[in-house]
Amino acid sequence: MFQTVLIANRGEIAVRIARTLRRLGIRSVAVHSDADAGARHVREADEAVRVSGYLDIAAVVEAARRSGAQAVHPGYGFLAENTAFARACAEAGLVFVGPPAGAIEAMGDKIRAKRTVAAAGVPVVPGRDEPGLSDAELAEAALEVGLPVLLKPSAGGGGKGMRLVRDPAELAGAIEAARREARGAFGDDTLLVERFVTNPRHIEIQVFADSHGNVVHLGERECSLQRRHQKIVEEAPSPLLDAARRERMGATACAAARAVGYVGAGTVEYIVSADRPDEYFFMEMNTRLQVEHPVTELVTGLDLVELQLRIAAGEPLPFAQDDVRMNGHAIEARVYAEDPARGFLPTGGRVLALDEPETRVDSGISEGDEVGSSYDPMLAKVIAWGEDRGAALRRLDRALASYTLLGVPSNIAFLRALLAHPDVVSGRLDTGLVERSLDDLIAEDVPAEVLAAAALERTLALETGDTDPWAIPDGWRLGGVPAWTSWIITPSGGRPVEVRVRGRAANAEVLIEGEETSGSATADGAAPVPAALSRDGGRLRLSYGGRTTSFAYARDGEVLWLGRDGRVWALAEHVRGEEAGAGAGGAGDGVLRSPMPGTVIAVKAAEGDRVTEGQPLVVVEAMKMEHTVTAPMDGVVSRIAVRPGAGVALDAVLAEITPQEAGS
Repeated sequence: MFQTVLIANRGEIAVRIARTLRRLGIRSVAVHSDADAGARHVREADEAVRVSGYLDIAAVVEAARRSGAQAVHPGYGFLAENTAFARACAEAGLVFVGPPAGAIEAMGDKIRAKRTVAAAGVPVVPGRDEPGLSDAELAEAALEVGLPVLLKPSAGGGGKGMRLVRDPAELAGAIEAARREARGAFGDDTLLVERFVTNPRHIEIQVFADSHGNVVHLGERECSLQRRHQKIVEEAPSPLLDAARRERMGATACAAARAVGYVGAGTVEYIVSADRPDEYFFMEMNTRLQVEHPVTELVTGLDLVELQLRIAAGEPLPFAQDDVRMNGHAIEARVYAEDPARGFLPTGGRVLALDEPETRVDSGISEGDEVGSSYDPMLAKVIAWGEDRGAALRRLDRALASYTLLGVPSNIAFLRALLAHPDVVSGRLDTGLVERSLDDLIAEDVPAEVLAAAALERTLALETGDTDPWAIPDGWRLGGVPAWTSWIITPSGGRPVEVRVRGRAANAEVLIEGEETSGSATADGAAPVPAALSRDGGRLRLSYGGRTTSFAYARDGEVLWLGRDGRVWALAEHVRGEEAGAGAGGAGDGVLRSPMPGTVIAVKAAEGDRVTEGQPLVVVEAMKMEHTVTAPMDGVVSRIAVRPGAGVALDAVLAEITPQEAGS
């Protein structure tokens, strides 16, 4: 076995690999870019080496050589399926913890892969995959196969360049767009055409092969819950397969691995018709560890990273196919730094508070870390095991509900809503389910008690921060009715709301703009709600309208972060009247805010310019995604707060527009 292994990756997978290395008594070496100098994977490794970038093959190989590593584990992403990297490791005398370069090459080209596995008896999707098909030949092939069809780049993966075509009139434009995206993403615009399987389910088989000729599979994972071809929730086993189907699919997956002389961990991915589960077709083979490997670990009791290391060290597989047992059910949910309410735009920020659930969590962050926009937005994976699928679903939901992550907007609430969807609960899955259900899965409302808690937290802070009773904003008046103290609270991405408080935080009445409540009416016709707020062991405990609840909380300047049951709210406090009654960054207040943390790549107006509603003003980029922020109204640019090249945080002010006066 190796004495030192370099981990050529970052984030949660680097932390997870280091965990197994530590258990096996193997010294771990991390690599990091300048942006990741203080990252968790760096802190948890035995040694860390700075590199110019995770894709710099020469730098990573040199780091391994300098650190005395005998092997390099690539994780997934970055260089994991790069044949040049695998060969560079071999040339440097390093063991690449993965398959031979030839196997990566064979399975990396979708056309070659389909032909290779078809020759081995693996079923493939009907279609045309000859190299060099022209636009006209692709269109002809699509009509021959029969619409709907899927246009797919031969190179690359991750859903980039894929186009679903249902109408012959869409073919020409779809081919052009698919080629353009494939060329930009992979440097290769070769396309193939496949029949589109209706109600498709994405099921993959985990295989392992050693250098002694042994090949086994470890059962399947259901990966049908996806958005834009990116997996969100995965589980093992699939609720669709029975033992006989599992055996058939597993056998063909092993045949695919043998066909390319595979060694190590690999995943054979199939598209399966939800209507006809006996009909399954090979999609591709991922020649690496998968993000979703923990669910297989929990149902088999095996450490897949340890198996990878032992196979790479030349050891035979320690078990045969008949020894593999699947026990219970496991489900994994991916936690992303993204905002579902804003079209899943990537987010970021400093982790102000982090309390992870007691189930298995593969995480790449710690409290105090900065989450930027330079890399993939996945922060962690939460994995739950149960005796059956229902128990696993319930445990995963409770784990997500108890997950506290403040300072970085995430998709945790979205994940809980998805797990509660009736079709997910019943196991009626397909790859289009998430997209069809988005409107029902995204919560945009801010509950009244959240706004009340924010205003009362400010009241409480003033009470505890000043011993002068005359300075406490409780509205007390000599010989008169106590006055209301107004706070203007702006939820991230929402409009400012006036919240009025009368009394002390521990015994107050609250009025919220637009709220209809019952109780004794005030002079202006609104009805106050009795409320009380206190700190309880590092949490805020709120009583509002007879209901008591608690929030995790953290403050970052003028922004208060509140978290409860997996939902998180970032609430900014503003001076009364400054933005009251208008939308932060939206029509009504003239303040343009960044929809995501990133870099300003263009400013399309100058101070003093007259602009019209909808006119592009600032372009922000993050994770290679551009977002154009437009003028919310007709008016004059009164302030430009950023310049090209500047980094901006979520909700940072970009510009301000003074509304155009009527008739001017």
